[in-house]
Amino acid sequence: MLQISTWLRVVIGIVLLGGLLIALPNALPENVRAKMPHVLPSGTVALGLDLQGGSYLLEEVELDQVQKERLESLMGDIRIGLRKARIGYTNLEARGDTVSVQILDRAHYADAVNILKNLNPTTGGSLLGVGQRAYDFKELGNDSVSMTMTEGYVAQMRQQTVNQSIEVVRRRIDQLGTREPTIERQGEDRILIQVPGLSDPQRLIDMLGKTAKMTFQLVDENANVDQAKKGVVPIGDELLPMEPQPGQPNSIVVEKRVMVGGDRLTDAAGTFSQQSGGAIVDFKFDSVGAREFGDATRQNVGRRFAIVLDNKVIEAPVIREPILGGQGQIEGNFTIQSASDLAALLRAGALPAPLKVIEQRTVGAELGADSVKAGKYSAIGGLILVALFMVLRYGLFGLFADVALTLNVVLLFAALTLFGATLTLPGIAGIVLTMGMAVDANVLIYERIKEEQRNGRSMLASIDTGFRRAMATIVDANMTHLIASLILFQLGSGPVRGFAVTLGVGIITSFFTAVMVTRLMVVTWLETRRPKRLAI
Repeated sequence: MLQISTWLRVVIGIVLLGGLLIALPNALPENVRAKMPHVLPSGTVALGLDLQGGSYLLEEVELDQVQKERLESLMGDIRIGLRKARIGYTNLEARGDTVSVQILDRAHYADAVNILKNLNPTTGGSLLGVGQRAYDFKELGNDSVSMTMTEGYVAQMRQQTVNQSIEVVRRRIDQLGTREPTIERQGEDRILIQVPGLSDPQRLIDMLGKTAKMTFQLVDENANVDQAKKGVVPIGDELLPMEPQPGQPNSIVVEKRVMVGGDRLTDAAGTFSQQSGGAIVDFKFDSVGAREFGDATRQNVGRRFAIVLDNKVIEAPVIREPILGGQGQIEGNFTIQSASDLAALLRAGALPAPLKVIEQRTVGAELGADSVKAGKYSAIGGLILVALFMVLRYGLFGLFADVALTLNVVLLFAALTLFGATLTLPGIAGIVLTMGMAVDANVLIYERIKEEQRNGRSMLASIDTGFRRAMATIVDANMTHLIASLILFQLGSGPVRGFAVTLGVGIITSFFTAVMVTRLMVVTWLETRRPKRLAI
């Protein structure tokens, strides 16, 4: 244990030097970091919401709306399938999680049943198992049938909806240019959102409050809007409000059938129209969307094409000619800011379900600054007390442990910076706890050395045996702590995870400094000073 090869000394030196360079920007003011050469690291540890201030939102995914849309889509498929087969039907309706329909002509009942069974998709995956149907098909008698969502299908639909919502929320927040947002699932249907540095939660709410579900639907020119307002809406149509425009009605009747979905958009940008000079939104489809858009405009020249965003018609221009390039423009009462925001929403994608704000709050920068100051004082105080105890208890060897402890803190900040971790107030608590744990290994080694001396061993033999025999206990203790921190990280959320991250990284760095660095300092001292006796 008292022989350290040259290559190991070089590795230890490189690790310490690299850690110092990576951690150094955290101790420098921003104006100094801006002037540093580009070849040197300039990144810092990102501060969490409780340290930097920012916005906090807890939102609920309205999963019932998704279930309703799935049932409406199934009703539309049933309606189209039976009409194509020229089979009469009545009482097509959805209640709860069930769609039912009655076939008028008994002679075509078997054909209708076959059509409906073919509309029942097979859904795979771990929740349902391969080959299981999404709907339970049941014949009710009186030439009526029903299709009810299976429990597995509902569970899978809810899981996919929440996961997709989290991904869309992440993409939208990235459009704000914020750093290190925290977006995670809470419970079955809630999303926790923390955005450090964003002091205006209303902008965040506005950004996330829109589903941004865009569809292109044909206008029913034969429908009577006044009758539709009274509740008499033709089958297969819906009455939607319209964006206020001069000379345009405030509502319009459109076909429920979606000709092209907004999920086919690949790009969108807010810009200015060369003709009118007003703000517009340019959009572009993928290859499938371009083909669908081209087919829809080619087959419906002369009809109006409604551009619907979140169940509101932005505009309904007349199709003058087929649009085959897969690109288009949205003109409305836009400002350049609103056009840019809409383009950002379209680029991020539509939310699969609306989000409802459950809780919102703003953490001020002053409170964060106070937390940073308190955390800094507690960390420095803990470091001083531990260092003082080690010197008083072990003398020169305690000083070696203090140097290793300081380097441990440096390496800890270097690791957090390198991995892009976010430091929170519980994370600072983890750092303070790591300082106390970091000298555990040194205490074990030093006490073992003293025990070997009491047993009559020589100085060199005591040091060698102390390092060697304490190693098993050190590894065992650090592995136990590391496993505990991994469990905290896996099962915890928010502050608990922040504590677990700093604790886990601190365990790894403290093992390196307490064992490798301390041993290097002791060996170097023995080689250079050649003491006759050991004062510990």
